[in-house]
Amino acid sequence: MTSRTHEAGAVALMLVGAVLIPIGAVNPTTGIGALVANLIGSLLPDIDQASNRLWDMIPGGNFFGKGLRRLFLGHRTITHSIIGAIIVYKLVTWGLPQLFNQSIINTQILIYSLMAGYLSHLALDLITEDGLPLLFPLKTKFGIPPFRIFRIKSGGGVEKWIVFPILILLIGWMVVIKWL
Repeated sequence: MTSRTHEAGAVALMLVGAVLIPIGAVNPTTGIGALVANLIGSLLPDIDQASNRLWDMIPGGNFFGKGLRRLFLGHRTITHSIIGAIIVYKLVTWGLPQLFNQSIINTQILIYSLMAGYLSHLALDLITEDGLPLLFPLKTKFGIPPFRIFRIKSGGGVEKWIVFPILILLIGWMVVIKWL
């Protein structure tokens, strides 16, 4: 999937969560932080790619991306697995409360938002031709549907003309349900 589809999927899942899980009033700082965390989470599994949008945000990012690709033994390895998701969850549950003042930003909402982005990325990649090594380090790849021939091509017409527009419509619908 392209980064824009991952970002749309992440926002859609975060809004579904916001509609289904009543969390009370969220201050503007937490709301903005949640959106940023969600978008970072949506791109985080591709941290092993030098072309990741996250690397474009820091000087020399492509250099780091290439280094991490070697460290992770290529693309779609640990960062696209269940163990990778657990590691990221453990890191953010420890790290985010260290970074932010709890009286200003609700870090629990940031954690949920980041993980919604991360998990939506994995869910969207499950429907692509390549599938995911969910049980990394085992090399077996999983996908939905189980037969690769029925899955979609990343960046292809089905993603551009069906998946992405459906996600945008879902986002619009969730906004209307929640705030109008």
